[in-house]
Amino acid sequence: MINYKELKVWDLSHQLVLQVHRITLQFPKEEAFSFTQQIRRSAISVPSNIAEGCGRSSDKDLVRFLHISMGSANELEYQLLLTKDLNYLPEEDYQVIVEKLIQIKKMLNSFISKIKNRTQD
Repeated sequence: MINYKELKVWDLSHQLVLQVHRITLQFPKEEAFSFTQQIRRSAISVPSNIAEGCGRSSDKDLVRFLHISMGSANELEYQLLLTKDLNYLPEEDYQVIVEKLIQIKKMLNSFISKIKNRTQD
């Protein structure tokens, strides 16, 4: 088992969740049960699946949960684009969050490759 709290990708994902939560507080109140909740769920899913995968007993399970985390990151990326295009999310905030999200996705890809290579040795 891996301590997820020691992983930079988890920490960056956790910081992203906090940032997404703060930004979605500014969304229109009528969106509270649609975009706001969906975006928060997607954001929370990224570090949550990293943590769950790290608690599993096999590398195969870990990789599976890292892929789920990647899927949530892609979902979040689209949802942020949509809210930007609907003018709920300012361009500046969008750019900052998406840059962090792209960094997280690169780190997830690298981590997945590292775990897969480790199992092939």
